[in-house]
Amino acid sequence: MLRGLAGFNKDWLRSDIPAGLSIAAVGLPSAIAYPAIAGLPPETGIYASIVAPIAYAIFGPSRLLIVGPDAATMTVLAAAMAAIIAAEPAAADIDRVAIASALALGVGIFCIAAKLLRLGVLASFLSRPILVGFFAGVSLSILVGQISRFTGVKIESDGLLAPVLEILGKGSLIHWPSLLFGLSMFALLWIVRAFNVKVPGPVLVVVVSVILSALFDFRGHGIAVVGDIPSGFPSLSLPALHQMPLDKIILGSAAVFLVSFGAGIVAARSFGSRTGEEVDANQELIGIGAANIAPGLFGSFPISVSDSRTAINLSTGGVSQAAGLVSAATLIAALVFLHSALRILPIPALAAILATAAISLIDVQELKKIWHISRMEFVFALIAMWGAISFGVLNGVVVAVAATFVYLLRKTMFPRDGLLGHIEGRHGFFDLARFPEARPVEGAAVFAIQGNILFYNADYVRMRLTAVAKELAPGTNCLVLDASAITHMDSTGAVALDAVADALAKRDIVFAIADLSEESRGILERAGVINKIGTHNLFNGREEALRALIGNSAGQ
Repeated sequence: MLRGLAGFNKDWLRSDIPAGLSIAAVGLPSAIAYPAIAGLPPETGIYASIVAPIAYAIFGPSRLLIVGPDAATMTVLAAAMAAIIAAEPAAADIDRVAIASALALGVGIFCIAAKLLRLGVLASFLSRPILVGFFAGVSLSILVGQISRFTGVKIESDGLLAPVLEILGKGSLIHWPSLLFGLSMFALLWIVRAFNVKVPGPVLVVVVSVILSALFDFRGHGIAVVGDIPSGFPSLSLPALHQMPLDKIILGSAAVFLVSFGAGIVAARSFGSRTGEEVDANQELIGIGAANIAPGLFGSFPISVSDSRTAINLSTGGVSQAAGLVSAATLIAALVFLHSALRILPIPALAAILATAAISLIDVQELKKIWHISRMEFVFALIAMWGAISFGVLNGVVVAVAATFVYLLRKTMFPRDGLLGHIEGRHGFFDLARFPEARPVEGAAVFAIQGNILFYNADYVRMRLTAVAKELAPGTNCLVLDASAITHMDSTGAVALDAVADALAKRDIVFAIADLSEESRGILERAGVINKIGTHNLFNGREEALRALIGNSAGQ
């Protein structure tokens, strides 16, 4: 606990107070805007931006990471909530805030359970290319979701193209003052970014929008505004879980957890590489878990590591989690003293903030980089993006995870292998296919497999070894399997090697294994393979095997 404040010195406040004020200034617009993605009232975003940083400051391991509402997490939350609401009876009184709070608690519980099981590695299942593609798809979903807020027209269709076609068919219903104002605020955000204005764009948009709304009575002219925001703080309470479909709550929490934690760890590692701060995924599970449970207990929604707030913290010189606490205190003051101003904030201005945030999720440079590094990983990025667009965000999570597993299986299904030989004047063994100057060992074959032998690639390994055995030169007395890179083997792999041993025995060729791990040896012993090839044909290394079998380890 309190690792983010360890060794606290009051002199740190000179840096942490300005950083906290800056975090609050940047975070307030997104705190008000992001809940709209999931159909939640704006105050829930403020609540999350207050209690989550406090919880993380107590339980989180990082000094510099700032947690809070996140556009991608909110989009997955919206999909999870839609599935839960669809399972409710038509006449049921739907409490969206209670559902969001239940999902936040679920995400927090998943984090704590994953920590106890040391499953921080789960974050690695959403690789960087998969996340980049998924977020690009999410961003398009968010952009389409702003059509109604920009135009003032209720959009009833879902998906990517259907809402666009619907608004084209309802062109006569567009409230043009709302659209023009929203587009002008959107343009202002990009102007601020283009000219590197010191005042954050969302802060400027909120201030300008509130002033114009007060001066020209936007609400009286038909431009939708935020409306009443409670000036107090919610009381500690548990959502009525017994009144909700628990299976949908669990599945929704799992989906939000995977994206929230996966994206959070990617962000944490990205910032950690800049600051030199080590990121322990298992420890972060505690911090992020607590930062999700707290909003769940105070009428809010799941959160994640916030890229923008963490970037502000670093750029303004924050040195500890005191900056997050200052930010929370500032937002409490805003909730108490500025609620009258926030209630007249125009909805089209929030749409502009959300649209800009969505576009920032499309990392074109990273997509170009992935294309340059690996065409295959670029394809998986496109699959993740297509999944989020075509199947909806929640199903897009499943597609992204499935794509990751397919990629992992594809990488390990066909392990690299090859016959090894010697190069005159050089020590060691070399792949005959990669080094034309290498020559096979006279009287023996040395074959290396660089990967595990498991049920899904055992047949491939068996066929490769059998094919090599059939093509051995006349006079070859033994085949030595270099198992130094085989760290794991299962029963199917043992059966495959048993078949290889039979094939070699029919040709009177000795089958030997070098550098076999203890775990793999145990599997082969229980499968009877060691008994078949003989323990005298197990060796600590390739050189030892060749000395024993043909009286030669140099082969030169």
